[in-house]
Amino acid sequence: MSYIRDILTFSGPISTTERQRAEQFCSQQATAEKEEQVRLNILSVSFVNSYLQYMGFETDLQASDSWDSVKHILMDVADLSLKKIGFLECRPVFGDTEFVYVPPEVQSNRIGYVVVQIDKSFREATLLGFVKEVASDLFPISQLQSVENLLEYLEELSQVKTQNFSLTANNNLVKLKQWLENIFEPGWQDIESIFGIQSVNPAWNMRSKADAFISRGKLINLGKVLSDRTVVLVVTLPNDNEQEMDIIVEVRPTSEQSYLPPNLQLMVLDFEGASVMEAETRSSNKNIQLQFSGHVKERFSVKLALGDVSVTEDFVIC
Repeated sequence: MSYIRDILTFSGPISTTERQRAEQFCSQQATAEKEEQVRLNILSVSFVNSYLQYMGFETDLQASDSWDSVKHILMDVADLSLKKIGFLECRPVFGDTEFVYVPPEVQSNRIGYVVVQIDKSFREATLLGFVKEVASDLFPISQLQSVENLLEYLEELSQVKTQNFSLTANNNLVKLKQWLENIFEPGWQDIESIFGIQSVNPAWNMRSKADAFISRGKLINLGKVLSDRTVVLVVTLPNDNEQEMDIIVEVRPTSEQSYLPPNLQLMVLDFEGASVMEAETRSSNKNIQLQFSGHVKERFSVKLALGDVSVTEDFVIC
């Protein structure tokens, strides 16, 4: 590291792989001017990506607009997606410039703006510093905060984002433990209300009489117009307050339909959105279901997908 303009910066090499990747993006551009713009953008994003990964931050190049070849044609973009934090814009500069150009299209939806000085050989770069926001197309290098401040800022932002995500998600989460107290989120109806008393599954009747299980259903629309694309997501859980809870998620047709639509997928996702269980309908399924166990405070999601339409419901055992 070195001190430039009285702030802490970081310098390092640009790898051969990063330069080759930049050339691949450049080859898709129509003009020499656009090639140069894209080359600098890709190199700056790659350099910041390597640095932040080394410092322990999770990045996602594939989720960044800068990694979309079509976006490069339409925009001047150099963003880097940081998982669970947001998008960081990585603006390249040459030499001892006094100002940094920030295109209007990237002056929003950013958690900050990092300035990367690219050596004319394209083999070295220096992370000069950052600002949290910009108010115009140009801002002076002299206003940059140090790289050290950048790391502190991202760490703080990560914690805040995680807390805010938890609070926001809790507003949308279905809290299963509250079902034991007869507290149900909007849209979750008792089974009789959805299917009619005569249409209730005998198994549900048995559970109700034994008072051993709680079941609630929600109408899920998986089609834009067709009524046969509306299904019922049913969640059943034991009427106890143990630390571990057995859960059944089931999909059934509405009372107007005899069968579920074919190729309907039912998935249970973990907290990070990865599928851990799946089931799929064939030509004449009357229901599909998955059964699993979860611990108190554990979060999971249930996803229904049919063609290019999907709906996800989020749950927590609390």
